[in-house]
Amino acid sequence: MTHCNRSSLPFSSGKRRTLQADFSGGVLTSDAGVLLLREADRCLGLLDALDRAVPDPRDPDLIAHPQRCLLAQRIFGSACGYEDLNDHQRLRDDPLWQTAVDHPGPDDAPQLASAPTLCRLENRVRRADLMKMAAALVECFIASHATPPEELVLDFDATDDPVHGRQENRFFHGYYDGYCFLPLYVTCGDHLLVAYLRPSNIDAALHSRAILKLLTARLRQAWPEVRIVVRADSGFCRWRLMRWCDRHGVDYLLGLAKNAVWQRHAAGWQEQAEQAFRADADGQAHRVFGEFRYAAGSWDRPRRVIAKAEYLPGNKANPRFVVTSLRGEAQTLYEETYCQRGDMENRIKEQQRGLFADRTSCHRFVANPFRVLLAAAAYVLVSHIRRTGLVGTELARAEVGTIRLRLFKVGAWVQRSVRRVVVRMASSYPWPELFAGVVGRLVRPGVGAALGP
Repeated sequence: MTHCNRSSLPFSSGKRRTLQADFSGGVLTSDAGVLLLREADRCLGLLDALDRAVPDPRDPDLIAHPQRCLLAQRIFGSACGYEDLNDHQRLRDDPLWQTAVDHPGPDDAPQLASAPTLCRLENRVRRADLMKMAAALVECFIASHATPPEELVLDFDATDDPVHGRQENRFFHGYYDGYCFLPLYVTCGDHLLVAYLRPSNIDAALHSRAILKLLTARLRQAWPEVRIVVRADSGFCRWRLMRWCDRHGVDYLLGLAKNAVWQRHAAGWQEQAEQAFRADADGQAHRVFGEFRYAAGSWDRPRRVIAKAEYLPGNKANPRFVVTSLRGEAQTLYEETYCQRGDMENRIKEQQRGLFADRTSCHRFVANPFRVLLAAAAYVLVSHIRRTGLVGTELARAEVGTIRLRLFKVGAWVQRSVRRVVVRMASSYPWPELFAGVVGRLVRPGVGAALGP
């Protein structure tokens, strides 16, 4: 780990000087915060659950890298910003990474797994294993509640995952104007429950009813009295889904695509909004809310429809419609309940941009949803740190990228002995109090590595 190579590069700062590149600093790491991810996992037991979900056919006496270590490498790597398998080729010799993933070395096998070893893991996963991994995410969600919740609002949303190769099950999607997959996500607040990669030659709502059935059954098994509300945009407004919800005591708040029928019902309210807009000298947008009962041709019965009639600057009408089984004032349901689903876009952005869930470049399709689930597991760990370790701090609502830069990408000197690992972080680290507070909330007494300035 110690190198003495040197090179000289001239640079100018008022007078000619020489920049020296010296690699004799000893055993250093740039990812000291990866230990926080290990402690988050020890609180949740997520890695053990995922390891149990994927059978390992290898002979334990003939392997150097246990499957749990392989999963930890990939999940911690995503959280720390390493999006490709090739990145792990450079992390194999980092002693702190060996400690973080609980690798059995250094005497047995000092290096972590190589990119080919990790690739073989991806390509031996089966569809049945993916189901068990998905169930582990739901179990983590249930375990995160110390007391039974009174209400759970489940947000459903689909997005595009562009592909640039010739992967199995890739199709051209007219709406997104490109070849892509169509993953489905389900969240509850900042918790991620489902990350399900699908081909794109399907209806956006495909399998949403089946997933809701499974989630409802498990959540009510854990909390029999919990109230469940499904919230989604118009892409998920399907009468079979609403009929199932009506029959099983699940409430819903679903967007409706605009059409001539809805707009005729809302014409009076839209006229009121326009008149109020034109009478207002400030030129501010005006909204008028109303509601009516309606049964579309495919629906099994009439349902409550809420209309938002809005007139915007620029002489633009902007009507919106939702269908719901909830009681309450129309404006409150729309503005304070339905519109909050927009926060789910941040969760999807964290998944795909922050944790590289869109790195679905494997030719074999089953390997790609496995990658999406690994990114989801990374999110669960980071979310636990945010929810537990960062509560009451300036990062209590920070996104993954910000948490990574401030807590995970930290330079440190690593001292490893037979009995313990001491990580001496840079004295110039800008947020020592923040980091120390997170450690204090996450690390259990007598467990984990020692971290210090």
